[in-house]
Amino acid sequence: MRVLHVHRISGIGGSERHLLTLLPALRAHGVEPAFVGLDDPRGEPEPFYAALSEAGIPFTRISAAAADPGVPFRLARAARRLEPELLHTHLVHADVHGAAASLLLRVPLVSTKHNDDPFRTGAFRYVERLLARRARRVVAITEALARFNTDRVGIPRSKLVVVHYGLDAPPPAWAGNPPLQIPAEAPVLLALGRLVRQKGLDVAVRALPAVRRAHPTAVLVVAGEGPERAALEQLAAELGVADALLLPGRAGDVAALLERAALLVHPSRWEGFGLVLLEAMLASKPVVATHVSSIPEIVLDGQTGALVPPDDPAALALALARVLDEPGSLGAAGRARALEQFSADAMARRTASVYADAIRTTASAHESTV
Repeated sequence: MRVLHVHRISGIGGSERHLLTLLPALRAHGVEPAFVGLDDPRGEPEPFYAALSEAGIPFTRISAAAADPGVPFRLARAARRLEPELLHTHLVHADVHGAAASLLLRVPLVSTKHNDDPFRTGAFRYVERLLARRARRVVAITEALARFNTDRVGIPRSKLVVVHYGLDAPPPAWAGNPPLQIPAEAPVLLALGRLVRQKGLDVAVRALPAVRRAHPTAVLVVAGEGPERAALEQLAAELGVADALLLPGRAGDVAALLERAALLVHPSRWEGFGLVLLEAMLASKPVVATHVSSIPEIVLDGQTGALVPPDDPAALALALARVLDEPGSLGAAGRARALEQFSADAMARRTASVYADAIRTTASAHESTV
């Protein structure tokens, strides 16, 4: 079956990395994947398309400013050339435009929900409920996210199916990393993600003074871009740890950063999945993260890492220092768990079954109206 994925593209984040793994893996399960990118004019989409091209996935691109009413029509025209049997949309921009385009194309729709962002529980939840009526199936990437979509957004549980992200190795490099001036003996606490409030990076900075008292040469490397850069730098200066915070920008080679790191720190306030958790586990690195959203489904406290309450710098510092002192088998156990429970093949197989079910129920519904 030919399935067309739709996503707004401004760079390579978690959902984009997910697609770069999922689309090639689907081929082994009878799915011909294709892609339409809704290009954010403010973003940097080129690395994503280069990776998609290298994977041999056919794609087309359309300009998609946020409030452009012509996007669904351009999307439908682009999709017709790829002749899909089903549309699969990712995140809210693609969900809105894709639902309209699927009506124009008269093909079934599947939508994946990638996060539990609090804005989805506000007025937009009524839009999501309408969109869910159009979708044959709604994929949630964790059990926690399925509960969020049912309990707080209002999507019927009968529409939802859980398909975990899958990954077999840290991502290949799409660019180099800026040089980091770090002493060879310094333990690196690595954070990967956008510099936004959701990721709780300010909590990691607040934890740094206590970590440095136990490990004076420890440094926090935060690889990513976002609006909180200046605030994080100011906070580090106020706490006297400006020399221990490195903000090198977006990581072009995640694997290289993970190889240098002692552990991954992921102090999110909420999280849809946290693909960086899998990346760190596959690199045999312990994970210190918050006990929120889906994270406990991935990281097992005391077995593959340490989980702490959100917004608690003292607890985070204690956990970081403890793992630096005694990493034990946390990294090895994390890698074993990632390979056993979160493989790319298992993700692709489950996704293909969702497509088959969506197409089958669409055909049944059509027959019942004839």
